[in-house]
Amino acid sequence: MNAQVIIIAIVFVAAVYYIGRKMYNSLFAKKGCGTDCKCGVDFSDIEAPKQK
Repeated sequence: MNAQVIIIAIVFVAAVYYIGRKMYNSLFAKKGCGTDCKCGVDFSDIEAPKQK
C-alpha cells in the first residue's frame, strides 16, 4: 500500500466515526433538561415573590 491510500483510509474512517457519533447523539439524546436551568419554560406570567 502506498502512503496516499493509507491517508485516505484514515480520513475515511475518521469521517465515518464522526458521522456515526453525531447520529448516535441525535438519536439517543436526553429528552429535556434534567437540571434546574429553566431552558424550556416560560415564566413571564409568574410574579416574583416580594422580599421583606
